[in-house]
Amino acid sequence: MKAMQLYQSSEGVSLHLSRVPEPTPGKGEVLILVQAAGVTPTELVWYPTTHTKDGAERKNAIPGHEFSGVIVAFGEDVTGLTLGQPVYGMNDWFAEGATAEFCLTIPASIAPKPSTLTHAEAATIPIGALTAWQGLFTHAKLQPKERVLVHGAAGAVGIFATQLAHRHGAFVIATASTPTLDLVKQLGADEVIDYETSRFQDLVRDIDVVFDTVGGETRDLSLPILKPEGRLITIAADAESSTDPRVKESFFIVEPNQTQLIEIAKLLDAGSLKTFVNAAVPLDDAAAAYAKTIPQKLGYGKVVITLDPQSV
Repeated sequence: MKAMQLYQSSEGVSLHLSRVPEPTPGKGEVLILVQAAGVTPTELVWYPTTHTKDGAERKNAIPGHEFSGVIVAFGEDVTGLTLGQPVYGMNDWFAEGATAEFCLTIPASIAPKPSTLTHAEAATIPIGALTAWQGLFTHAKLQPKERVLVHGAAGAVGIFATQLAHRHGAFVIATASTPTLDLVKQLGADEVIDYETSRFQDLVRDIDVVFDTVGGETRDLSLPILKPEGRLITIAADAESSTDPRVKESFFIVEPNQTQLIEIAKLLDAGSLKTFVNAAVPLDDAAAAYAKTIPQKLGYGKVVITLDPQSV
């Protein structure tokens, strides 16, 4: 099959189109014919991309761990799924990803694709929506009427955090860039702060939950505006190396979750949750998509790799 593989050299990391053996599903595994895969550019430098779970070096990884596609085979002990079933989801960060014609996953990591969405639209959802869901409800335990500050509200995770917090009855304050202010308001933000012209720390206080997708100084400046019992949640990788225990404890990495994917699909099909395809490009252009050098249709949303022209 055709797949994009990661290569490392003295000049850095790069992606190259390769031909690799088509994977065969083992016990408890599902083989997906990939129709579209989401692009997370920072994934190329994440630890799981270059290492195995036991810490050994991993070479020529296939990136892209969120996807939409069709089930074409499964191994022993897989029940409740059918061949030809359209599904969406994500797979293990240490596994080979979906920027390829086929990928492997497990039943607990996928759910029926939202019926009202194309495969390209569905591929923008799993990582961003699950991250927002788990951050707000599993980790922060957000309650209705609480004040939540979403940093990077027009980003791949922020758009879902803003919508889900609003639907949950929270008062949503969002930071965004000038071109995306109207979008964030439409997604449900009660207050929008233009981070290009204003300092959020001068404008807000008594926050119950900060959902940080930016990290660094933005995250650190958010700590003083939290209520005494307030909660900081961050997905910025630099939190792992922080010496502040409040920051280290606030960091989490999204995990696949079928139950949550099913609930998210219901919201999407009901029109209660929206997603956005920033740009869709074929597999041959995946390297440019990860390098952020392709023309983008929108200033928000996610770039996807399409394996089937009809998936857009």
